[in-house]
Amino acid sequence: MNRISFQRSSPFYDELRTEVNKYFEKSGQPTTGDLRLYLKTAILLALTAGMYTAMLLLEPGWPGIVLSALFGFVLALIGFNIMHDACHGSYSRSKWVNEFFGYSMNFLGSNQFIWKIKHNRIHHTYTNVDGIDDDIIKVPVLRHCKSQPYKKIHRYQHIYGFLLYALSTILWVSLTDSQKYFGKNISGTPITDFPLREHIIFWLTKLFYVFFYIVLPIWVLGVMPWLVGYLIMNAVFGRTLSMVFQLAHAVEITHFEDANNKSVKVETEWAAHQVETTADFAMDNKVVSWLVGGLNFQVVHHLFPLVSHVHYPAIQPIVKRVSEKHGIVYRSFPGIGAAIASHVRYLRSLGLGE
Repeated sequence: MNRISFQRSSPFYDELRTEVNKYFEKSGQPTTGDLRLYLKTAILLALTAGMYTAMLLLEPGWPGIVLSALFGFVLALIGFNIMHDACHGSYSRSKWVNEFFGYSMNFLGSNQFIWKIKHNRIHHTYTNVDGIDDDIIKVPVLRHCKSQPYKKIHRYQHIYGFLLYALSTILWVSLTDSQKYFGKNISGTPITDFPLREHIIFWLTKLFYVFFYIVLPIWVLGVMPWLVGYLIMNAVFGRTLSMVFQLAHAVEITHFEDANNKSVKVETEWAAHQVETTADFAMDNKVVSWLVGGLNFQVVHHLFPLVSHVHYPAIQPIVKRVSEKHGIVYRSFPGIGAAIASHVRYLRSLGLGE
């Protein structure tokens, strides 16, 4: 991996942490999840169990198709609300509880251990740094920033990109996890500490996935009903997950760095870099916030990844105020529609070679 360094810390992040700590001291709340998160967990897990059982019991037809789509949506909500907090260690003050719910990532088809390296270590440290951040390295299929090579096919990426998003969770299971596992690296960043326990869990949970999502449904429903339901489920699941990330980072107002084949000295400190490379959306929409696990408050999340998402709405005004005080532009969209439109325009502009 190329060497990336940031400017030394400035008063911005010191003041920001002080203000956020004051909030928690005054409110008396833990920084981890609380009853709001645990109630949401119970609802989502109950919906998952109920929908899965209903899909196996229903006769093939439109009800099963609709239920497959809803099931895919609920799986995405588990990723946003349960897995994400747990893998960051912010779900609970108990380490084993975080570990337990973090394995919901394996239930979704991917792998907690690999995802923590890819997301916690790499993406959160080198956000939008081309050449390192695996989340934006989708070349040659998609062009996410100007430093990536241009191909004629990118002219249509603002159209076919949404189809690719729908395939993302299938690719987890069939390709990308295996590439990282056998290649022992994530876009050039080596995986050096893969303990035996995680090797065993990797294979056992992959076998569980095959049984739970493929073998049992085929046995009960038949091949074609399963295939239709599986593709629809993953189309909704993958597109929902992908879009939330894209709206936070791959839009017109976020900044990118180029670290391809060179070392880079980022001109700002790490915390300012997080604000510059990340955008919020629909912050006043409580329904969106509930569904996406507070990930519409991505700026807050990137600055305080060890804080549970249930606290983001309260912390966001502090982050915005301190950012603006230090001359750092806080990037956001008023609604989800504006964010989607910006993402489409961004992909289209890159597809035109801009």
